[in-house]
Amino acid sequence: MKFFIVDIEYRVPLERIEQSSPAHRNYLQSGIDAGLILFAGPCTPRTGGVVVVRADSLETIEGFFANDPYLREQLADYRYREFLPLRHQPLLTGWAGGA
Repeated sequence: MKFFIVDIEYRVPLERIEQSSPAHRNYLQSGIDAGLILFAGPCTPRTGGVVVVRADSLETIEGFFANDPYLREQLADYRYREFLPLRHQPLLTGWAGGA
Protein backbone atom coordinates (compact mmCIF):
# COMPACT_ATOMS: atom_id res chain seq x y z
CA MET A 1 0.00 0.00 0.00
CA LYS A 2 0.99 3.59 -0.58
CA PHE A 3 0.17 6.42 1.81
CA PHE A 4 -0.72 10.00 0.94
CA ILE A 5 -1.45 13.32 2.54
CA VAL A 6 -4.04 15.20 0.53
CA ASP A 7 -3.77 18.94 1.01
CA ILE A 8 -6.98 20.74 0.05
CA GLU A 9 -6.83 24.50 -0.50
CA TYR A 10 -10.04 26.48 -0.96
CA ARG A 11 -10.35 28.57 -4.12
CA VAL A 12 -13.56 30.36 -3.17
CA PRO A 13 -14.85 32.25 -0.11
CA LEU A 14 -15.72 30.18 2.95
CA GLU A 15 -19.40 31.01 2.57
CA ARG A 16 -19.42 29.10 -0.73
CA ILE A 17 -17.43 26.21 0.79
CA GLU A 18 -19.99 25.85 3.57
CA GLN A 19 -22.76 25.33 1.02
CA SER A 20 -21.03 22.18 -0.24
CA SER A 21 -19.53 21.02 3.07
CA PRO A 22 -22.30 18.51 3.93
CA ALA A 23 -21.94 16.76 0.55
CA HIS A 24 -18.13 16.87 0.81
CA ARG A 25 -18.17 15.35 4.29
CA ASN A 26 -20.62 12.64 3.24
CA TYR A 27 -18.35 11.82 0.33
CA LEU A 28 -15.31 11.60 2.61
CA GLN A 29 -17.27 9.27 4.88
CA SER A 30 -17.59 6.87 1.95
CA GLY A 31 -13.78 6.80 1.77
CA ILE A 32 -13.57 6.15 5.50
CA ASP A 33 -16.10 3.33 5.21
CA ALA A 34 -14.07 1.81 2.35
CA GLY A 35 -10.84 1.89 4.39
CA LEU A 36 -9.24 4.45 2.06
CA ILE A 37 -9.22 7.41 4.48
CA LEU A 38 -7.76 7.34 7.99
CA PHE A 39 -8.88 10.82 8.94
CA ALA A 40 -9.85 14.17 7.44
CA GLY A 41 -10.62 17.64 8.67
CA PRO A 42 -10.41 21.38 8.08
CA CYS A 43 -7.31 23.44 8.74
CA THR A 44 -7.18 26.23 11.29
CA PRO A 45 -7.63 28.90 10.08
CA ARG A 46 -10.17 27.44 7.69
CA THR A 47 -8.39 27.86 4.36
CA GLY A 48 -8.64 24.22 3.36
CA GLY A 49 -8.28 20.76 4.80
CA VAL A 50 -6.07 17.70 5.17
CA VAL A 51 -6.86 14.05 4.46
CA VAL A 52 -4.63 11.05 5.22
CA VAL A 53 -5.26 8.16 2.84
CA ARG A 54 -3.84 4.85 1.65
CA ALA A 55 -4.31 3.02 -1.64
CA ASP A 56 -2.46 0.92 -4.17
CA SER A 57 -1.61 3.94 -6.35
CA LEU A 58 -1.81 7.68 -6.80
CA GLU A 59 -4.26 7.05 -9.66
CA THR A 60 -6.65 5.37 -7.23
CA ILE A 61 -6.49 8.38 -4.91
CA GLU A 62 -6.97 10.84 -7.77
CA GLY A 63 -9.89 8.77 -9.06
CA PHE A 64 -11.57 8.81 -5.66
CA PHE A 65 -11.16 12.55 -5.15
CA ALA A 66 -12.32 13.31 -8.71
CA ASN A 67 -15.85 12.73 -7.41
CA ASP A 68 -15.45 14.88 -4.29
CA PRO A 69 -17.94 17.77 -4.50
CA TYR A 70 -15.24 20.35 -3.73
CA LEU A 71 -13.18 19.20 -6.72
CA ARG A 72 -16.15 18.57 -9.04
CA GLU A 73 -17.48 22.07 -8.36
CA GLN A 74 -13.98 23.61 -8.69
CA LEU A 75 -14.13 24.97 -5.14
CA ALA A 76 -10.68 23.75 -4.10
CA ASP A 77 -7.29 22.67 -5.37
CA TYR A 78 -5.92 19.27 -4.35
CA ARG A 79 -2.27 18.36 -3.81
CA TYR A 80 -1.28 14.73 -3.28
CA ARG A 81 1.91 13.95 -1.36
CA GLU A 82 3.04 10.36 -0.98
CA PHE A 83 4.85 9.46 2.23
CA LEU A 84 6.17 6.40 4.01
CA PRO A 85 4.85 6.02 7.59
CA LEU A 86 7.93 4.49 9.19
CA ARG A 87 6.74 5.29 12.70
CA HIS A 88 3.23 5.22 14.10
CA GLN A 89 1.27 4.73 17.28
CA PRO A 90 0.51 1.07 18.04
CA LEU A 91 -3.20 1.72 17.57
CA LEU A 92 -2.48 2.29 13.84
CA THR A 93 -0.67 -1.02 13.31
CA GLY A 94 -3.54 -2.55 11.33
CA TRP A 95 -3.90 0.48 9.09
CA ALA A 96 -0.24 1.36 8.59
CA GLY A 97 1.11 -2.14 9.13
CA GLY A 98 2.01 -2.62 5.46
CA ALA A 99 4.57 0.18 5.59
